[in-house]
Amino acid sequence: MNSIEQYTEKTFENIKHIDEYGNEYWEARELMPLLEYSKWENFHKVIKRAMIACQTSNNNILDHFPEFRKPIVGGKGNVQNVIDYHLSRYACYLIVQNANPRKKSVALGQTYFAIQTRKQEITEIEYSKLSEDEKRLYTRILVNNKNKYLFKTAKEAGVENFGKFNNFGYRGLYNGETAKQIAKRKNINENEDILDYMGSEELGANLFRITQTEAKLKKDNIDNEAAACQTHYNVGKTVRKAIEELGGNMPETLPTPEKSIKELEKEELKKIAN
Repeated sequence: MNSIEQYTEKTFENIKHIDEYGNEYWEARELMPLLEYSKWENFHKVIKRAMIACQTSNNNILDHFPEFRKPIVGGKGNVQNVIDYHLSRYACYLIVQNANPRKKSVALGQTYFAIQTRKQEITEIEYSKLSEDEKRLYTRILVNNKNKYLFKTAKEAGVENFGKFNNFGYRGLYNGETAKQIAKRKNINENEDILDYMGSEELGANLFRITQTEAKLKKDNIDNEAAACQTHYNVGKTVRKAIEELGGNMPETLPTPEKSIKELEKEELKKIAN
């Protein structure tokens, strides 16, 4: 393992947080010293430039730089609430792009955060030219992004048990299979994300399930967990029926890729590093 891989895996990954909905984020004040900034005032200027870049790219700043207050203990033991940010991977990418390029850690950060911060949209022609692994990586990013909106909408609709909510969607799409049963069929560990072990076609079916469920929850003004779960199930089943009517492959019949998304990402990181 070369120095770049060692650095990124032992630093940027170790400070990554996962919220209650399974979304990853980084705290700005934890990222700051890793990028060799010692003063918040200087680092905050970098964050502000990154926010401008985010807005210029037609992305919602609040989606990628949500602000919160964080208590810190001063030199005399006084507790002070200071500004901090929950940064998305895209936000981190913009930050390292706007940070001091002379800092070695910034260059390493640019390599690390570039992996999953591709263009948000590509044309059909561009997509058709991608390899299967590239299609998987691209579609997995879309699934991850759309899931964030689904979970937010589901929470607003009264969902508290997101594992249960997810299983209703999978059961509709996979002819009764839960996430645990899908993992068992794919012969992967229960603690691994089944979405990381799907080909582009299977990911595409799940992307459709996710986007349509989110839209349906909003359209029908769902306001309780039971109805939200049933909606997720119905959408999954409808997507399944559409695949069947089109003569497509049922998702449970599709092959499981040999390499997970995380393995593909590591391979890409090596290519970038070299």
